[in-house]
Parts: sequence; C-alpha cells; structure tokens
Amino acid sequence: MLLGSVLGMNAQNPIIRNQYSADPTARVFNGRVYLFPSHDIISPVEPERKWFCMADYHMFSSNDLMDWTDNGVILSQEDVPWGNPKGFAMWAPDCVFKPEGPQSANSRLNNGKYYFYFPDAPKEGRGFGIGVAIADNLFQPKFVPQPTPIQGAMGIDPCVLQASDGNSYLFWGGGMIQVAKLKDNMVELDGKPERITLPKGFVEGPFAFERNGKFYLTYPWVRKDGGTECLAYAMSDKPMGPYEHKGIIMAEHPNGCWTNHHSIIEFKDQWYLFYHNNAYSPSFDKNRSVCVDSLFFNADGTIQEVKPTLRGVGITDARKAVQIDRYSEIGGKAHIEYHDTLNYFLGWKTVLPKGGWVKYNRVDPKSSSAQNVCVRVKTTAATILKLQLGAYATNLNIPATKGEWKEVNIAVKAMPQGVNDLKLSNIGVAQAEVDWITLTESPREQYFTPATAAAMTPDKDGFIRRWMLLEPIDKPNRSNTVFVDTYLREQFTKEYFPGQMTVLPKGGDKVTVDGKSLTWHALESTRFNVKLFRFATGLEKQEYGVLFWAVTVIDCPEEIKDVRLAAGSNSASMWWLNGEEVLLLSGDRRMVKDDGLSPRITLKKGRNILRGAIINGPGMSDFCVRFIDEKGEPVKNCSITLK
Repeated sequence: MLLGSVLGMNAQNPIIRNQYSADPTARVFNGRVYLFPSHDIISPVEPERKWFCMADYHMFSSNDLMDWTDNGVILSQEDVPWGNPKGFAMWAPDCVFKPEGPQSANSRLNNGKYYFYFPDAPKEGRGFGIGVAIADNLFQPKFVPQPTPIQGAMGIDPCVLQASDGNSYLFWGGGMIQVAKLKDNMVELDGKPERITLPKGFVEGPFAFERNGKFYLTYPWVRKDGGTECLAYAMSDKPMGPYEHKGIIMAEHPNGCWTNHHSIIEFKDQWYLFYHNNAYSPSFDKNRSVCVDSLFFNADGTIQEVKPTLRGVGITDARKAVQIDRYSEIGGKAHIEYHDTLNYFLGWKTVLPKGGWVKYNRVDPKSSSAQNVCVRVKTTAATILKLQLGAYATNLNIPATKGEWKEVNIAVKAMPQGVNDLKLSNIGVAQAEVDWITLTESPREQYFTPATAAAMTPDKDGFIRRWMLLEPIDKPNRSNTVFVDTYLREQFTKEYFPGQMTVLPKGGDKVTVDGKSLTWHALESTRFNVKLFRFATGLEKQEYGVLFWAVTVIDCPEEIKDVRLAAGSNSASMWWLNGEEVLLLSGDRRMVKDDGLSPRITLKKGRNILRGAIINGPGMSDFCVRFIDEKGEPVKNCSITLK
C-alpha cells in the first residue's frame, strides 16, 4: 500500500497494522499529517538477538487521522554514507520543513526543503551520530542523506523545534537530553550543546513544541528504579530553557513494555499524542506499534494526563469494517482475544457470551437510509445479537456457523443518519465471536458476486464484468506523480510471480509475491466499473499503494477485426491481449469510460486472454473495459469466461 500502501489502516489503535512501527514523530505539512516512525524488525542476522533492530524508515500520511497511507521507504541504512550499512540502528527520527525566506550565502540552496533527522551507528567507532537527509518534496523517491553527521551532536532521538523567534533548535537524547541552536543551513550546530536539567531518572526521546508563548519539552522518563518509561513534560519561557518539570503525560504501560516514545501535534483545532506500545508483539517489547489519542490542556497551559485507548481517535466510516475489539467500553464478561498467537497482525476478535456487550463510539453510517448489516461472526449455535446505534435498536438473528467464520448479511429497518455510538450485545443463548461489523452489505458482496459457470456476455454497453482478480501486491507509491511511462513500464513488466503472462489462473489458485501468499478470486462485478478498492476492503487487504492483476477470457464465435480496446482506470494501468501490450494508461487518472483507446486489433476466433495491471498510490482504484468497433459501437457478440 500505501501506497502508498496499506492499507486502509485507521485510527483504531494501533494505527499501523502491516508492520511494526515505533517512536512516532507526527508533523503537519500542507494540511495533511505525516508520520515518521522508526521501523522495528526481527534481526535478519541474529534472529535470537533480544534488542532493538531497525534498518529503514517508512513515511505514513493521513488527511483525517483515520485512513493511513504507507508512502514507502524514505531512507535505508545502506543509503547513509557515514553510517554502518549493517548497523540496524536507525532509531527515532524527526522531519521538519524550512520554508523559503531570507537567504544567507551558506543557506540559499537549502531553504524551502524538508529536513529528516535520524540517528545511526557510524561505520567506525561506537555510539550514535545524528544525520540529516534532505528532500525538495516529500515524494521524492527518497531523502538524500548528507555525507557526514552533524558535528557536535552525538546521541539518539533527534527533535527539531522551530520556534517563534525564527530559529531552529535541535534536541537529542541518550541518557540525558541536550539542546543546541541550528544554523540557517539546518545541518550544523550554532554553538555548543547545553544539557537540560530534569528530574532524576533515565530520560531520552525528547519532543519539543511551542504553544501560546510557552515551550514544552516532553520526554520518556524512567521515574522509578527498575521501572519502565512513562511520558513526562517540562515547560519554559525560552526554547533552550531552563525547563521546569511539570508532570506526567502518560503513565507506564500496564503490560510492562519497557519503552514509550511520542510526539504531539495540533491538527484541525485538536491536539493529539502519538505514542507506541507492543500490542502486536506481547511477548517481545522491542517490536512496537504506533497509537494515537487526543490530548488536552488545562487553563494554565499544563497538560492533562492521557489514558491510552483501544478505540483511538476520529469518526469511523461504518461502511467499512468496524473493529469492535477496539472498544470504548466492554462488559457482561465480554472480552477480546488474538485471532492467532502465531500472527498477531491478524488482530483481535470480540468474544460475546450470553449477556456480554461491547460499545464502540463515534461511528457514521454515511447514509440516511442504510438498511443492511454485515457481521463477520463465528458461533456453534444460533444466537441473537442486539445492535444499538444511538436511540436506534434492532435484533440480528445470527445462524450457527459450525465454528467457522462467516459474513452474515442481515436486512434491518432504516438506520439513523449522523454520528452515534454503536453497541453490540449478545441477548441470545449461544456465545458468539465477532471479528467486525459493517452497517452496509459485505464490502465485497456489495460490489462483487462469485463468478458462475453460466454463459456471460458483455453488459448492454459492452463492458466486461467477469474477472479473475489477484489479491493486491504491495507496491508503495508515495504519490501518483511517479506514474510516468518509464516508471510504469518498469513496474508493469516486472515478473512478480511465475507464469503471470502465460498461466490462466483458476479461482482459489495461489501465488507467492515477496514472500506473501496471494489468492486469485473468480468474481463478477455488480457495476460496469470493477471496484478494486472495494475488492481489497472486502478481503481486509491493503487498499492503497498496491498493484492489482486482472485476467479474463473473451470467447469469440468468429474473428472480429479492427476493434479497439477502450479502457478507463483510477490511477494507471496497462493491458495485454493474447500476450501483446495493447494499451497503457499513464499518469494520475480518474476512472472515465473509454479514457484510452488501443490501436486497431483483432479478436481471434475462439479464446482471447485479456490481462490488466492496475496500480494506485494514495488514491482509490477501479477500472472499466470494453471493446468497440470502428463506429464506436460496443462489441457484444462474444462470451466472457474464466477458462
């Protein structure tokens, strides 16, 4: 994804669900939130090494804090000229933008750029240096690291405060917190570092910001001997202090996760705390995951303690899967469990015994007449779930699923419009396990039905609706601006799996791409345009920053000459007929009927295999395809099969 990828990730905690992420620095650029975490992995050289291991940095982004795009890798340890390419020590980073302004002789080339600050282990010696990588925009292929680290700054967890006095200040940690003013070029210190005096106890991970003329220095702090980290803060009237300790932002993790690390931003008139825990790695706290919760200030400017939640922030679109295991409240002996303790990224399920209930706040059906509910549920005997949405209530009759997960669609009376809390209670006898609930049809069934063996022709307008679709391939694209012809030809002609241009897949067939098993699905689109985004949503797969493969068979009773393939796609696509490229749709497109026309081609008598590859970045994706004759009329004297 995420495109960028992923994944319709959303602001149910953790917010990053396809990889480990930690030490989150969030920044607001041009009205969009960008997240720069470190990237925990299991050591590829020492799998038994019980320590932090990080080799690169991803950038994530969101315009609503609900749906997050993985914009891919922006810097890897192999890219750093002065760093150890096998050090696995790329810890907490930061990123700031310095706009154009008064330029001095030594800075005019660096104004109007993004500056990414990161720690890394040097090629020679011990400890950490702090490097800077620079980009003209956030969607360059990667940030370009400077040839040397910042001289005079040895440590970890850099943070840059851009103060109202017009200066920038670099903070960093490593057992203590230091600060120094930066020169205009943003890559050199302007003076000697100063140590900040804070209460006794181990401190690291500084994050500094300014609000209402006050400067806040926030930091992870081990306040008890032998304890774990809480998040604390101090305040000052000056960027470099002295700082006065004020209190706690977040207490220690109740499960004993040793670290916490964070950042604080204001976005759309609300303040937020980004932090991490080890929800996806409960037995190994060196693999962490990013979370976000709202943060509030008292009238005197002090910070109210944040209680971590599962629910997170934002309003959930109830047309998508509402993960009620990320509840706001729970009771009646209801509880959550991991789906699979061998793969924690599969998330959780909610176990509802008789009388059990769970509440999930702030959901929006996005409709004034929604009349269907879909529940992914497992139960050994029939039971009844009561759904409440604000003052609205209805009973859902859940059939026995024989202990297997099923998507159960239930027609209901029209649901209320607007944002309400959702409550699900088990008022039946049998225990039910619930994965998710949507206040609409199953996302996949709403747009697709399983392909049948019956003969199928193009629809009345000639559009082809029967397709074999492969689950999305991770193809991070931070922006659709990269979809130029040269890039697309490289990506579309790459071999992702054996036989991709020769084998005609069957429904249920699997291929392996980059170590991931992906399945082919034989489907018929309920619309003329094939909703790939909804296809991914219905499978709970990555929606953004992905590459989709589509295959179908056009069976012609006779040879049809001088036809053209007419296609439209959201984002870019490429199409092949019988193994030959016939059409490339490049650039950042919106899906338009007949957006592109191929040269004149021939549909041969008998079987013709049409293949398509569709790629997206941070946007949605779908496509429509038909053949037209020389008069522009749709070709319909053929049948569509998948064999």
